[in-house]
Amino acid sequence: MWLVLTVDLARVAFTRFAVPEITGYLINGPLINGPGRNGDGEWTGEEHPIGFAATQVVPSWTARTAPGSWIEIALRARTASGGLTKWYVMGRWSEHGDPRTSVPGQGDGDGDVAVDTFVARRPVTAYQVRVAWHGAGARVTGLGVMASALPPHPPEPAPFTPGPAVELPVPRHTQHAHAGHHPRYDGGGANWCGPASVAMVLGFWGRGPSAGELAWVGDGDPAPAVDHAAAGTYDTSYQGTGNWPFGVAYAGRYGLAGFVTRLRSAAELECFVRAGIPVITSQSFKAAELPGSCYSTSGHLLVVTGFTAEGDVVVNDPAAPRDAEVRRVYPRAAFEHVWLRSSGSGGITYVIHPPEVPLPPCSNGNW
Repeated sequence: MWLVLTVDLARVAFTRFAVPEITGYLINGPLINGPGRNGDGEWTGEEHPIGFAATQVVPSWTARTAPGSWIEIALRARTASGGLTKWYVMGRWSEHGDPRTSVPGQGDGDGDVAVDTFVARRPVTAYQVRVAWHGAGARVTGLGVMASALPPHPPEPAPFTPGPAVELPVPRHTQHAHAGHHPRYDGGGANWCGPASVAMVLGFWGRGPSAGELAWVGDGDPAPAVDHAAAGTYDTSYQGTGNWPFGVAYAGRYGLAGFVTRLRSAAELECFVRAGIPVITSQSFKAAELPGSCYSTSGHLLVVTGFTAEGDVVVNDPAAPRDAEVRRVYPRAAFEHVWLRSSGSGGITYVIHPPEVPLPPCSNGNW
């Protein structure tokens, strides 16, 4: 498999940060406030150069939070003119849901937070990330930040060399089987493409909630793990279940590593699948733009599970009306177009995997 880069690709830089656990007072290092009696504390990373002028920044994390505890992720950036922005809250998270929210109304002359994404009004060249713990028993198990600058025009389909077909045995769940379920979470199952996708990937890895954790869902549910994922990713401010970092953080409850990044081609997607890792992608399109989809969407998540010998993309698409129809094959060039263009998600991908499963080699700095 090889890739010829076109001249108009997204610029993407993904960085992982090691966040210390609060196990006692830390005198040295970037922890600026040691833990108090109730376990509160705050860590600020050093300023991190991006390497280019970025226009969007997305942090993602995994964490464990004991009942009553939660974390807050914030960032600030350095603009291309040299000034520092204020701190923007990128999310408040508890696996128990109090709180689990994005923070609206933060916009100023430097930028704003669009649910899960810092959108710069003036390009930024560096950033700092801050983690605050509230309450005893909260710890961050993984933290990554993706900075990017999307091209003004979508890239042309990248040439590729057809290879042997590959398809991972990912369980199949339609979101529509949950229509009317628990409408307090994003109106019910008809909107649960994100939870259905995350539940499918957790099922592939043999992870997910126990029978006891699912007891509240109710009898007769065809896939209670989807309902549980909806409750576990619901953003009370956004009032939806499609917050990108929240989907990753939910998977972290079950011992999985994960992050949100932008990939730049179907070839990069294929690297993950051939390494045994299904990936979740975000895209928007009209039905005619993605042959075989039979629907239009302003934003939709699905799971890429394989590639045909001809290079087309095999997916588990939770928008299918029945589980038996969830597996679909979409033309490679059409899929790449609606996924990579900046009017959609610009190549957003959730990568969720057990820590012991290695990622494919990366040469572009985006994972």
